[in-house]
Amino acid sequence: MTGPFSSLGPGQRTGAELAVAEINDTDDYDFEFELVTGDTETEAGAAQSEAQRVVQEEGAEFVFGAISSSVALGLNDFAGQSEHIYFPGGAAVPITGSACNEWVFRFETNTAQIAEAISAYSVNNLGNNVWFHYADYAYGDSVYNRTSRRMENASDDYTEVGTSTSELGASNYGSFITQISNSDADVVVLGMTGGDLVNFTNQAADQGLTDQMAVVGPTQTFQSVRAGTGSNSVGTFGGARYDPSLETGDNQAFVEAYASENDREPGNFARVGYDSMRLMAKGMNEAGSTEPGDVRDALEGGTFTTVLGDITLRESDHQATNPTWMAELVAGDGDTADVELLEQVPGSETLPPASDLGCEM
Repeated sequence: MTGPFSSLGPGQRTGAELAVAEINDTDDYDFEFELVTGDTETEAGAAQSEAQRVVQEEGAEFVFGAISSSVALGLNDFAGQSEHIYFPGGAAVPITGSACNEWVFRFETNTAQIAEAISAYSVNNLGNNVWFHYADYAYGDSVYNRTSRRMENASDDYTEVGTSTSELGASNYGSFITQISNSDADVVVLGMTGGDLVNFTNQAADQGLTDQMAVVGPTQTFQSVRAGTGSNSVGTFGGARYDPSLETGDNQAFVEAYASENDREPGNFARVGYDSMRLMAKGMNEAGSTEPGDVRDALEGGTFTTVLGDITLRESDHQATNPTWMAELVAGDGDTADVELLEQVPGSETLPPASDLGCEM
């Protein structure tokens, strides 16, 4: 709720709050949820303290949250030690990859899945010469590693022109933009999100980079990013983990309910909060129990209806088999760019085997 990702956290929380209200207001479940909240401050130490508080002092046995992948990785370890179920909000592959454990399940779409959506399309339609600029933390590293690998597999003509990194929370990207502009790149892939991506996109537009080459961001389509960049993001491209227009699963019922409560449509983080809570509840129903160990066994390998359609929490790594999309940002009716979905990758095709992602359980 504070720190570099404070523009993203509120959507995640309101999605979770809506799910809790619906769970408690229906006869579909013979239990009620009590929601206790804390603030990770987008910082690993604060997140650990808050997690310990809600588990040890508030008695929480099911935990959701943390958009920063570095923060989420720390909470993975805590979940394994304290044996509570944890649904992270971060997207870096190691969360359900090399750092996986039996207590962690993820409905958020990971960077391997979104790399499948953007990589082949970018090198086959936007250009072969690619520059990577990414924030120097777990998520940025994951974007670079997964996307570059997928691009190399997708085209024999792919060339990595160069890479550059910036600190999480940096504000001035002028020197990086100049360096990229002076290169032979046709495409620049941005492994960053939140305020970092907003600032980079706005400065790139001011310096003419968005007119010079294709700018592709795995999170470029996020509601908060489009709100912060306005017309500066028109003509850029992004991976789409979610869009309110989707006719998948029970998404339109979710969009209607969310808009009624919040006077705006939900974004990606709201859908992650919403269905992470619902998956916990569905796991309890499937198990006939609210004991974490029983729910863990019911969730593992289970298939459930979500706003993205029917997904499976893979037995091998507990990652949700979500579909992904490649999208272009186009001029909308107002100041904010609209998302035009270009190509879908089905959930069955977005994920490599868990062993390839480093998960051993």
